[in-house]
Amino acid sequence: MAVRISDVQSGSVCARKRVKPGDTLLSVNGHEIGDVLDYRFYIRAETLDLEIRTAKGKVRRVRLRKQEDEEPGLLFETYLMDKQRRCANNCIFCFIDQLPHGMRESLYFKDDDARLSFLFGNYITLTNLSEREAQRIMDMHISPINVSVHTMNPDLRVQMMGNRKAGDCLRYLRRFADAGLRLNTQLVLCPGINDGEELEYSLRELQKLTPALQSIAAVPVGLTAHREGLAPLRGFTKEEAAAVIRTIDSFNRENARTGQEKLAFAADEFYIKAQIPIPQADEYADFPQLENGVGMWALLREEFREALEDTPSAPCARRVTAVTGKAVYPLIQELAQRAQERFPGLQIRVVAIENRFFGPEITVSGLLTGQDILEQTRSLDLGDALLFPASALRQGEDVFLDDRTPQDLEQALHVPLVPTPGDGAGLLNAFLGRA
Repeated sequence: MAVRISDVQSGSVCARKRVKPGDTLLSVNGHEIGDVLDYRFYIRAETLDLEIRTAKGKVRRVRLRKQEDEEPGLLFETYLMDKQRRCANNCIFCFIDQLPHGMRESLYFKDDDARLSFLFGNYITLTNLSEREAQRIMDMHISPINVSVHTMNPDLRVQMMGNRKAGDCLRYLRRFADAGLRLNTQLVLCPGINDGEELEYSLRELQKLTPALQSIAAVPVGLTAHREGLAPLRGFTKEEAAAVIRTIDSFNRENARTGQEKLAFAADEFYIKAQIPIPQADEYADFPQLENGVGMWALLREEFREALEDTPSAPCARRVTAVTGKAVYPLIQELAQRAQERFPGLQIRVVAIENRFFGPEITVSGLLTGQDILEQTRSLDLGDALLFPASALRQGEDVFLDDRTPQDLEQALHVPLVPTPGDGAGLLNAFLGRA
């Protein structure tokens, strides 16, 4: 397979060798290049022998030397260098299937691409992984691999994921572990289906993958108000959420008796649902599962405390409104109070936004929409600025999930909108109006 070069960075080693946009990259050091993993792996060498086919059809060899970590300077039409791979599953808990109609087409695309796991930390199910791709991962020793496991019971996994390959492909976990690749895993738990004894079984089976296994995250199923025609699922009760935490705590205690490090973590949502205090930051090791909402509360609280200690107290004549999801509202309210105590004159109103777009069961800040923020703050005196979580914007875009932009809300509310980052120092700076 060959990939077309869309551009060549000015001043790069390839530009100096007169490689041109429109040329085609055939191989690097004798290895065919099919996608971004091939390319990123083989260009690590300091001496590169590129086989190039020019736009006129002539094949030429370009030999170049580069400094360590220097990029050759080639750009391609897409980052992956070919099409993104679509998920082949029909999971009973799929969030994409629960999106309301009328959103941007790109939001309905289900990816399940191993390359995105290595490049951006996406979680994959392994169901569309070919034997050749699995072997390439092991040969290149690319890790960590982030895997959506959900259950280690093969038959149950087939049922939950609606894919007959879902059970058999669990064998890749052992092969990757034996090859020395590191694994992070997640279990999206649905009450009455893969919690209880099934959760205990999955934890025991995953434990057999140590030391390759780095972490296990247990995450509650997310249910929107748009589940017409989908599998009948419900959320966790307070008692069921507490039972999940007890199961994970018991598993970790058993491991600790044999000297093993903490492996399993319950998402913050379980603690909130169970009304159990979220553990302190030192209970989360190096926070291996932040992207799954595991330890975000504890880390933000700790970072904010440290930022307050490092910032001298001073008068601050500033009045702002901070919106947040209902789940994290108590924490943001607590942090706002601490900031007001340290900076006289600072006034922060914290508003918990009900998610009417996706439904009231969705309480995380990252799924807030522009229209919900607008409708629920329109009648308020917002002060000098309206702060909103930056995680509510589409990754890499200045737009909310409902296609509204911060600029749209600024015009409607007549107040500046300020995105707040997910770290404690950034949140404090946003409170204080500091860049």
